[in-house]
Amino acid sequence: MVGTAADGTGAVRRCLATRPDVLVLDLKMPGLTGQEVCTRLADEGLPTRVLILTASGEEQDVLDAMTAGATGYLLKSTGRADFLAAVAATAEGRTSFTPGLAGLVLGEYRRLASGADARVDDPVPELTAREVEVLRLVATGLSSKDIAAELTISHRTVQNHVQNTLTKLQLHNRVQLVRFALDKGLGDR
Repeated sequence: MVGTAADGTGAVRRCLATRPDVLVLDLKMPGLTGQEVCTRLADEGLPTRVLILTASGEEQDVLDAMTAGATGYLLKSTGRADFLAAVAATAEGRTSFTPGLAGLVLGEYRRLASGADARVDDPVPELTAREVEVLRLVATGLSSKDIAAELTISHRTVQNHVQNTLTKLQLHNRVQLVRFALDKGLGDR
């Protein structure tokens, strides 16, 4: 831990000063909200990934946080082991959600993808069949460990496929990868 802050403005200041890998952030704070902090950090170009830890499981709060750039979203009722795993996943750029919230986010992105709000240029770059298969599973919210178990391949092989896909698609993290997959209709299993 490199620092704490009592409010949103302090969180932005502390992040600018310390440049942490992961910021664990509440949504409801004095000053700036969690979403506003995410937006400010993105505007500053900080590579800090944000894990929301809050009491609110409201659909709009979850969607607003993810749209603002949060990498993950946990409820405060999350147990210690799951919280620590989520922090580690966030540091690696993987999404983490309290069970049930990932489906909500995926559903919203599917809805957007079905409309005229396409975010990625066509055509889809050439991916191997295995890369597409891994991409589909990433879009459903599965972790690399779960994908490895489902496809009966190693965790490291999954990570290699994800990294190769990110490179081919010129994307930077799993959140962008999920958005791409959903825009292309790859989120259905």
